[in-house]
Amino acid sequence: MLLKQGQKLVMIGDSITDCERARPRGEGLFGAIGKGYVALVEAQLNVRYPERRIRVVNMGTSGNTVRDLAARWDADVIELKPDWLSIMIGINDVWRQFDIPTIHESHVGIEEYETKLEALIERTKPLVEGIVLMTPFYIEPNKGDAMRAAMDRYGAVVKKLAEKHGARFVDTQAAFDRLLDHIYPATLAWDRVHPNLTGHAALARAFLEAVEFEWK
Repeated sequence: MLLKQGQKLVMIGDSITDCERARPRGEGLFGAIGKGYVALVEAQLNVRYPERRIRVVNMGTSGNTVRDLAARWDADVIELKPDWLSIMIGINDVWRQFDIPTIHESHVGIEEYETKLEALIERTKPLVEGIVLMTPFYIEPNKGDAMRAAMDRYGAVVKKLAEKHGARFVDTQAAFDRLLDHIYPATLAWDRVHPNLTGHAALARAFLEAVEFEWK
């Protein structure tokens, strides 16, 4: 497993990462780390590697786009001095184009998305041991659906940047597609975006596999 003794993992993103985490930092007692995949990642790390005492910090913020991440990057990433950083952003960048299509200033086009995300990667890469890039996703099996197709294009940007910068890559859409062969979308997420615990478990497993977590 790639995370070593005493290292700090910061996980940043939008509401899927946030999941009611504590402020200003999502770590500590009484569910401060939130109720989603970040909590499941921390739990599995503690169960499988208790001797490593890996510190997990949740810095997700509901509603965020890559613009919002850029605005808070100093306080919520750089100042925390992580050894490993996980980024999952893009759902709202796409979603705002569909749920509020007339408010154009809230839309983050794919060119801006790529430019801003790459700038964050380039700035942070020299400061950390590793970066994990997780794609955005849409819990919709029909690849011809307009929002699913757009989300796939943004996910392809994440894959390209991971390959370019030597980051660990997590295809979250693929993790959900496997489930969607057997489970109706609304069973996993009423709005096809905010997953239930099964969906969060799929995200956690996909992340852990990317950092070479040893299940046995």
